[in-house]
Amino acid sequence: MRKAKTALCLITATGLTFHAFNPNFLSSSSDSFPNFPEKLRAPIHGVNRSSRAIATIAFTAVDYKFTLHGLSVDSDEYRQKLSEVHRRSASRIRKLCEVNRGFYVKAGQFVAALRQVPKEYSLTLSSLQDQAVPYHFKAIKEVLIRNLGPELSDMFLSLDEHPIAAASIAQVHRGVLKGHQEVAIKVQYPDLEQQMKIDTTTMYFLSKSLAWFFPEYRFEWLVSEFVESISLELDFIQEARNSETTANNFANNKWVKVPRVFWDLTTHQVLTMEFCTGQKVDDVEYLKERRIHPMKVAEVLLEVFAEMIFIHGFLHGDPHPGNILVSPEGQNGFSLVILDHGIYKKLDEGFRLDYCQLWKALILLDSKNLQRLGERFGVAKYSRYFPVIFTGRTIDSKSALGKAMSVEERRNLKQELKSLKMEDISSFMESLPSDFLTILRTEFCSESCVLPIEGKCKLL
Repeated sequence: MRKAKTALCLITATGLTFHAFNPNFLSSSSDSFPNFPEKLRAPIHGVNRSSRAIATIAFTAVDYKFTLHGLSVDSDEYRQKLSEVHRRSASRIRKLCEVNRGFYVKAGQFVAALRQVPKEYSLTLSSLQDQAVPYHFKAIKEVLIRNLGPELSDMFLSLDEHPIAAASIAQVHRGVLKGHQEVAIKVQYPDLEQQMKIDTTTMYFLSKSLAWFFPEYRFEWLVSEFVESISLELDFIQEARNSETTANNFANNKWVKVPRVFWDLTTHQVLTMEFCTGQKVDDVEYLKERRIHPMKVAEVLLEVFAEMIFIHGFLHGDPHPGNILVSPEGQNGFSLVILDHGIYKKLDEGFRLDYCQLWKALILLDSKNLQRLGERFGVAKYSRYFPVIFTGRTIDSKSALGKAMSVEERRNLKQELKSLKMEDISSFMESLPSDFLTILRTEFCSESCVLPIEGKCKLL
């Protein structure tokens, strides 16, 4: 306990020191340091972001420690206070992501897509999906010239200065090539690699500090997964290769469209691809206006990701609604346009076979095989909760697959889960294979595309 209090004092003091001596603490722009040479602005901006992160996490740790101090984990008051501190902390972290931008927004999106985090976090941080402030075209043009050459007019008949999309690490502009092909040009923001080194170092420092002082809160696995995924996203050459691999995998699938890559206008920081029309997959009103049946879209979407997992073993790691469009073009009245191929996971064949067996055991509620597979995945102690995680049923459920749990089953499960502590959840996540973590995240993302469709269809 003394060690924890000392930790809180040290971390909080560090954050407050940065805060007190940094007059631009709340600014997110490197322009906040106009008197510094250009080459120094990025690292100073990085220190500025780190100071905000340290202060935010310090305040959050203090909030948890003192809000829950002295409460029994089995009490209703504890659960109520825990939910309240989850909400406050999630709002605080969302604000941090919004101000720091870049990798912090990406980290917030990454956490929001994990079904293992408290719902207060996933709901609060999910608002980051569509929030990204675009860079001024002057900065984007400099990246284009540095990568493609000084005479952009030799390559493009037109290039719209206003982006059609802006995300956490890049923004997309519409253009027309000399050959009159319409293209989408994805341009990486300046100084990202340097930012990533500073930001990920800060994230590792914070996760290790929390784990050392509060052993029940271990998030190193989360930072490692995030850093691995974001490193992949920064290489647009690799993204282009992933795009072509997926296009080849689904070459005979009449429902899937992957934009063609223009390799002569693609570099590590610029990706030029075919422009495709469409709306976000969860836009039910758009689907109904074009007489596209929403439930058919949901069915096709789930089949596409099942094929990625079980057939090809090459899995898109970030399938949120903004990365999957529904186009009215296609042999069957529509097609799914799959975008953003930066994060992919090549699944181990042995793991895929085990995962197939897991689903068979889940459907049959085969407790013996669930235990065996839990041992293979390194989480035998928690294997009885696989049915809850994947199918919404308990291991002893009498409900049919796809049906809600009975009142009695919910009551029994709630009572059983009271015995689980934060360290159990941390242990479970740390022990899972990396392939499993990717699938959990991807399935949660794909569900976030499908659930709005199913919900609105029931209302319409």
